[in-house]
Amino acid sequence: MLIIHAADIHLDSPLAGLASRAGERASDLVGATRRAFTALVDHAIDIEASLLLIAGDLYDGDWKDFSTGLFFVSEMARLDRAGIRVGVIKGNHDAENQMTRSLTWPGNVKVFRADKPETWVLDDLGVAVHGRSFPKRDVTENIALAYPDPVPGLLNIGMLHTAADGRPGHAFYAPCSIPELVAKGYDYWALGHVHARAVLNENPWIVFPGNLQGRHANETGPKGVTVLTVDGHEITGVEHVTLDVVRWEHVRVDLSGSDEYEDALARARDALSDAVDAAEGRTLAARLTITGRTPLHSELAGDLERTRAECLGIAEQVGGDVWLERVVLQTEDEAHTVSTDADAMAELLRTVDEIRASPEEMTAIRDELEQSLTRVPARVRELAGLKEVDDETLVTVLEGATAALRHRLLGAG
Repeated sequence: MLIIHAADIHLDSPLAGLASRAGERASDLVGATRRAFTALVDHAIDIEASLLLIAGDLYDGDWKDFSTGLFFVSEMARLDRAGIRVGVIKGNHDAENQMTRSLTWPGNVKVFRADKPETWVLDDLGVAVHGRSFPKRDVTENIALAYPDPVPGLLNIGMLHTAADGRPGHAFYAPCSIPELVAKGYDYWALGHVHARAVLNENPWIVFPGNLQGRHANETGPKGVTVLTVDGHEITGVEHVTLDVVRWEHVRVDLSGSDEYEDALARARDALSDAVDAAEGRTLAARLTITGRTPLHSELAGDLERTRAECLGIAEQVGGDVWLERVVLQTEDEAHTVSTDADAMAELLRTVDEIRASPEEMTAIRDELEQSLTRVPARVRELAGLKEVDDETLVTVLEGATAALRHRLLGAG
């Protein structure tokens, strides 16, 4: 028998920042959550799975219209015709009080109640599934403690939307410890909420499958579901199956030692080509970060428009379906020697060195930058990487400004 454990589907989630940055590609990328879910249903039918468990955040929030619900009903009807049952708990994004619209699900779908934990017994499969939906978004108590005892003679699975003992970047909802989950006596814990796949324990299995489809540049790498192989009442296999349709990746290009512009482009081309191969035919949404100490720094940073355009051109040449989400330049100039001549270039470099060596000057620049940024919408600041102007960001801004000034002083435009 095969059981599929999925979580954090976030159907119709508006992939962060795409409307303003992806242009005509935005609709294709936003539709990735639906296409990945269709791939999940296809896979369940192909492998003749007996049960699909969705451990919270099926939806990203309240539906803007009924099309999201109708899509889910249609996919569940396909599973119903194939004899596959589906268990669903609600998480923080689709908690009971978050959803104002609803539809009647096909008979193969079991949605767990939100007021207390309950047990769903599937005698023909020899399985008992225990779970509870979130009644509200902010569930901060340990709801796992009240889960029912295991049913003797059956394979017992607990479904829980939780931060467990805490994970970076995830709100601390329904906290619990691994020993507490182990003590329940279940054979498998199907967790949700954390978007990176993680196996917290193997006896019994306690698993975050990760989300089904990456939604932005911080959700990189293969995404999918966990498939359990069951023999009698024993779990004999736990396997990750990749089902995402858009692969988000951070692609880094190190230009250390490179002093020819064509060589820099070649390195970027090779890095993107490797990422395309790793995506295995999926759309690649890449953040390209260029690093390294190189004499090309001034040319690259001094004309950021050209640098980005060159990178976009490379993305068109490497084959495959590639969208560059952002080009981030983090190169550094090779050590420079300040001339004793009182020319503009020497004066500029001396001034920059003095500013960087002076905490007072750096503070003054940070204050001025922060004041200017108060006029910028918060979302724009976040997308520009300027949500917080810390020391590292300030140095990056200063070096970028220096490179642009040097480029212009050298007569390059």
